[in-house]
Amino acid sequence: MRVVFMGTPRFAELVLEKLIASDHEVVAVVTRPDAIRGRGKKLISSPVKACALRFDVPVLEYASLKSDEAYEALRALQAEVFCVAAYGALLPKRILEVPRYGCLNVHGSLLPRWRGAAPVERAILAKDTKTGIGIMRMEEGLDTGDVACNAEVEIGSKSASELSDELARVGGDCLVSVLDKLEKGTEVVWMKQNDADATYAEKLAKGELDISPCLACADALCRVQASSDNHPCRCEIAGKKLTVLKAGPSSLDKPLMPGAVAFSAKRLYLGFADGSIEIQAVKPDGKKAMDAKAFAAGIQGIKQGGIVWNGLHDD
Repeated sequence: MRVVFMGTPRFAELVLEKLIASDHEVVAVVTRPDAIRGRGKKLISSPVKACALRFDVPVLEYASLKSDEAYEALRALQAEVFCVAAYGALLPKRILEVPRYGCLNVHGSLLPRWRGAAPVERAILAKDTKTGIGIMRMEEGLDTGDVACNAEVEIGSKSASELSDELARVGGDCLVSVLDKLEKGTEVVWMKQNDADATYAEKLAKGELDISPCLACADALCRVQASSDNHPCRCEIAGKKLTVLKAGPSSLDKPLMPGAVAFSAKRLYLGFADGSIEIQAVKPDGKKAMDAKAFAAGIQGIKQGGIVWNGLHDD
């Protein structure tokens, strides 16, 4: 089957790899244009573009698909289906109507729960025990189309990045399975969504995953788990601004006041509103990532106590 793939970040890259490895022909990839990223202000290609170039797949770059140029270019490819995974822009109605089999979206949740842009992070923050992948027939509404091949994935203690990678690989397999059935004329069972059960995964705001002493421990741990390079979990310990990379439940045998810091048995603990959590890995601003023990070694007097921590925006 002739396929045009649309996507941008790593999630989409992993789906694309599954599609390229299948018996279907990826005739082109559509992705967002190169963007300036990082402290070096360098122009960086999307992971999907890099993947396509590795496999000699033609690449089209559009920030929006509303233009006549984009429409005509996609029509000219004569694809039978468009496959979409985290492209980053809505598809206009006339684009949705181009391919014979329509447009299929690989969505990282068990729809209708967590429609929208950040389903992985929202599932973690809501303390969901499971999430999943669905292959959705796209329509004009936001993730409202019929769904096939729902596959559940346990969340557990997986980070957002780990969970996203697992969902992408499962999603790639599901997508290929649906395409196989469409090509062979085998019936694909499409299930309508119940709009009454819908929840929405809004984009994460800047600083939304930062932690501060007023939080409950469970909420703080969820923020660390939901964080990633694009949406870091930040705070300040002993006057040092940093990103928290990994944390876990506390094994400290004594209470810790909100905002207090303890270093016991070579483990670093922060006090919250209802207890403490263990900080396991951090990345101080301007330095490389390190384990908490190495970070604590650079804090004078930490073993004697009296060290405090706070959120970046605490008064």
